[in-house]
Amino acid sequence: MIGYLPKQHGLILLAEDTDGGSSVSFNIPKGFASIEWHFYRVHPASNQVDFTFQVNTMAADGTEDNGYNENMATTFYYNQHGEGGGGTSGPAYYTSRDQDGDDGAYQPLNYESGADADQGISGVLTLYDPDSHTFQKHFLSRTENSQGDDFSVDAYAAGYILTAANRIYQIDFKFTSGNIEYGKIRMYGVR
Repeated sequence: MIGYLPKQHGLILLAEDTDGGSSVSFNIPKGFASIEWHFYRVHPASNQVDFTFQVNTMAADGTEDNGYNENMATTFYYNQHGEGGGGTSGPAYYTSRDQDGDDGAYQPLNYESGADADQGISGVLTLYDPDSHTFQKHFLSRTENSQGDDFSVDAYAAGYILTAANRIYQIDFKFTSGNIEYGKIRMYGVR
């Protein structure tokens, strides 16, 4: 039996960034079951670059772990189809974009976005239970981007951040090279 919810629980807009630059960071407020970031036409200044993220954590006593270098265990795969009708492939598991839990690198969310005017990335990243001081923090993303060689790429990244005792309180997004030229990133909370 499904329990009755006394009121609807939806997305609550918490913040938005349209400035771009070398990276975009958000402070993550407490009190949400999950946090979502929606990416709208995020465009790189450089060609064939990955859009990535990394987080900072905070201990229960308020001690901050800065540096955007948390370890993750992740997986990444994508499907693609050529703009001219050829070059279909997928799913392709791209292990060089996976993390095995010990390097503190930024996690890619897409595959080689192009810098042409009709290229860029859109999608969603969800971080589950960021306030927990007990469990590791799982994430899941799905993005669509126009790849630098004119492919439409449907990419999936998932995994968990290897911190159980600390909450996630900040997130940073950037391309693997060059600036974020334009686009919109919105942060939503889910209760």
